[in-house]
Amino acid sequence: MIVLGLTGSIGMGKSTSAQMFIDEGIPVYSADQTVHRLYSGAAAPLIEAAFPGTTKKGKVDRTKLSAAVMGKPEALKKLEAIVHPLVRAEENRFRDGARANGAKLIVVDIPLLFETGAEERVDKILVVTAPEEVQRKRVLERPGMTPDKLDAILARQTPDAEKRARADFIIDTRHNFDVTRDEIRRIISLLTV
Repeated sequence: MIVLGLTGSIGMGKSTSAQMFIDEGIPVYSADQTVHRLYSGAAAPLIEAAFPGTTKKGKVDRTKLSAAVMGKPEALKKLEAIVHPLVRAEENRFRDGARANGAKLIVVDIPLLFETGAEERVDKILVVTAPEEVQRKRVLERPGMTPDKLDAILARQTPDAEKRARADFIIDTRHNFDVTRDEIRRIISLLTV
């Protein structure tokens, strides 16, 4: 089974690309979706214990948690020490299930692939990218996003140019969906022969 790591900076088209792999019948694990589930379940009491007042009715309040860790490197490390092992355990369960089902190829969508050392757990790396002005426009259209918040997020991420330099495959998502879909189909055919 080949494990393709899908990554890219915020606003580059990871979620759209991941969905296109799913549409082609390829199993996809999403670290972001796992975090969302964990914030409504197993991680919530652990986060509340570490960051009192950041949950409500047993679910993490992402706005309060963001305020508790943004710009505070030690607090962020504390949060990552709680969340990353839980996310990794879910990823391992996904991999085991895909292997048991005979999957030839799986995609693990990990936004912080390089930042967390997860590139060691994949066979090939796909980086989705777009020009900076396209990225900023996409991200700043999101509810609650500000230029300062975007800059803080980007400061914690490996620069796009470095990600592209370390990739086996690169898809520029500034083009229409058909171009991206064609590139994804090409990658699938290369990895499943």
